[in-house]
Amino acid sequence: METRDIILRPVVTEASMADMDNKRYTFDVDTRATKPQIKVAIEDVFGVKVAKLNVINVKGKKKRMGRYEGYTKKRRKAIVTLTAESKEIKLFED
Repeated sequence: METRDIILRPVVTEASMADMDNKRYTFDVDTRATKPQIKVAIEDVFGVKVAKLNVINVKGKKKRMGRYEGYTKKRRKAIVTLTAESKEIKLFED
């Protein structure tokens, strides 16, 4: 698996944006990626040093459209904490 294929997108929520001040970033990652693969991908793509990595499997929610039922897509979320001397990740242009 390529390092650019592991990181899918940043998670932009109110809680994740507040954590950016503490150098904690949240990303959606590939469901097949392991912790070491995610750590290497973050360090390679953004050029930072990862201090801590938490990975969460998020199950799909049950949704209905009229009488039809289904589930939303399951996903895997990675919360990355950077070291103190590491530079910040710029997700948005100023």
